[in-house]
Amino acid sequence: MPDLTMELAAGGRVAGVDEAGRGPLAGPVVAAAVILPADTASGLAALLDDSKKLTAEQRLAAFLALRASTAEIGIGAASVTEILKLNILHASMLAMRRAVSRLRIAPDLALVDGNYPPKLGCPIRCVVGGDALCLSIAAASIVAKVVRDTAMTRLAARFPGYGWHANAGYATALHRDALRRLGATHHHRAAFGTVAQLRLELTIAD
Repeated sequence: MPDLTMELAAGGRVAGVDEAGRGPLAGPVVAAAVILPADTASGLAALLDDSKKLTAEQRLAAFLALRASTAEIGIGAASVTEILKLNILHASMLAMRRAVSRLRIAPDLALVDGNYPPKLGCPIRCVVGGDALCLSIAAASIVAKVVRDTAMTRLAARFPGYGWHANAGYATALHRDALRRLGATHHHRAAFGTVAQLRLELTIAD
């Protein structure tokens, strides 16, 4: 289980930073930055873990608990257009910068999940597998995932057939089949291999 060991050792205001949505075929990439208080309640801490290990219901409960707590939360995103222009890695870094910039309190240190540091206005420490080690990164992973999944559910109502309410834009069999039947929307990442290949197949078929 993640804990506050790294945050407490660093001292000062420490923000955990993580993103959700690098892999999907559609939708934005979303990042979150979370500063947890040093005296984070044990009840809240018990809800926090790597978002991939939690069910949707557990993630939502943790998200609501974070929103009701004294934690500082910043959220940022990069659009499909920005993903196409920058590539997914640099768009993810942009989303992280936006998330940190939207914190009401500037952090003294950012603990960033992964091994590639975004350019932030504070010192950075990359933590591989950080969402399973650092409580603030786990919190950020939950916030980013819930916000992105909610956005994809809303898009699903406007673009039915792709199953985004259930697959969040990932390349499930249903999503790939819908791309073949319905074609791509402007929310699809045209440069991603599966989308590009299916578009090519449809062009050749025509």
